[in-house]
Amino acid sequence: MTPKELLFATLRHEKTERAPWVPFAGVHSGLLTGADATQVLTDEDTLVKALLEVNRLYKPDGQPVVFDLQLEAEILGCDLVWTKDGPPSVASHPLADTMTVPCKCTLPKPDQGRLPLVLNAMRRMKKEVGDTTALYGLICGPFTLASHLRGNDLFMDMYDDDEYVAELLAYCTECGKRMSDYFIDAGMDVIAVVDPLVSQISCDHFEEFLSGPYTELFDHIRSKGVFSSFFVCGNATRNIAAMCETKPDSISVDENVDIIAAKAITDSYNVVIGGNIPLTSIMLHGTQQDNMKYVVDMLAKLPEYRNFIVSPGCDMPYAVPIDNTIGAAQAVLETESVRKMVENYVSATFDTDIELPDYEHLERPLVEVFTLDSATCAACTYMLGAAVVAKETFGDAIDMVEYKFTEKENIGRVIKMGVKSLPSIYINGKLKFASIIPSKEELEAAIKEVL
Repeated sequence: MTPKELLFATLRHEKTERAPWVPFAGVHSGLLTGADATQVLTDEDTLVKALLEVNRLYKPDGQPVVFDLQLEAEILGCDLVWTKDGPPSVASHPLADTMTVPCKCTLPKPDQGRLPLVLNAMRRMKKEVGDTTALYGLICGPFTLASHLRGNDLFMDMYDDDEYVAELLAYCTECGKRMSDYFIDAGMDVIAVVDPLVSQISCDHFEEFLSGPYTELFDHIRSKGVFSSFFVCGNATRNIAAMCETKPDSISVDENVDIIAAKAITDSYNVVIGGNIPLTSIMLHGTQQDNMKYVVDMLAKLPEYRNFIVSPGCDMPYAVPIDNTIGAAQAVLETESVRKMVENYVSATFDTDIELPDYEHLERPLVEVFTLDSATCAACTYMLGAAVVAKETFGDAIDMVEYKFTEKENIGRVIKMGVKSLPSIYINGKLKFASIIPSKEELEAAIKEVL
């Protein structure tokens, strides 16, 4: 079973051998190639290069091509504010001063705005990885798009002019259908309707204003023969049941939702739920081990691998350390071995009395390879392999040792050394390569510097 087939099996509500993994690496993808967020979202070649690196490093079962909820808003007249470390934000609302509804002739066309580069990127990704990886096309949900167009007044309109809100949401739903069609034609396997603001309204307002549009939208996506996802941010707990009743194939939630409790609800509707690795406390500011432990602990709460997808709670922050996401991926792909690796992990402040080498008075250069476990982690295997070749080259002129995180005493060693990335190579106690397999020449040059 390919990664794509595994995800499809989950979306068909089948039991699987492991949970599928979908890293929502939007602008974060640029970090992997040295591109900033604006470059990723405005240049086709930069975007594709970054996405392919996500696919190579994070080994996803499914991945989004673009995570930008402003694509439609930009085409429909909203001004955007750009930043180098995040997606753009909406700065103006065309309907702020007029309670009108755009005509259908204004719906996005495939040659408008940044759609040409996004659609081309989708086609290229389909050709490159589409046989093995399920590709997600993300559209802006009707309610969030309506707020982009109308502004904050939309919330008051729900009380003051429900007919206008219904008409505007109908237009935004048509927009969603149009965008879905473009993305499906470009090869997307899953259409994720991302509507962060769903968490900001009551159950009654959801039922009144959104149940109909979302049911219509998911019916449309289903009629095209692809899967759907209802993606929300914030504490949408109160609306989980109502969301399920619109009949998406899956729902994605962030850390504000107790995902295990929510799964009990989604299971009753036979809807898949995905999430919800915390974006900042774990992914951005945590350690690689924190991410591994969070994932295996979450999976341990499931009675079986069914109707569940592991993913970040939302679009990953640009600066999430690469090693943290690699750790989360490893925890999904090799859950049992990683569970053993982190079973003794307490916290990033864990300490021990392990004695470190006297790096200032070594008889010869010391190459230390810190790994998860070179027997089970492919990256660790290649990292250790590079060190073994160097040892063969330099012979008795250097010493070389591997410290596996699977061994209890090495947990303390890793923490005491301040090792933040696994696998890593240290030479004479100093970090030289972190989660990057060095070439033979690079490692030899680093060793020669201390000989």
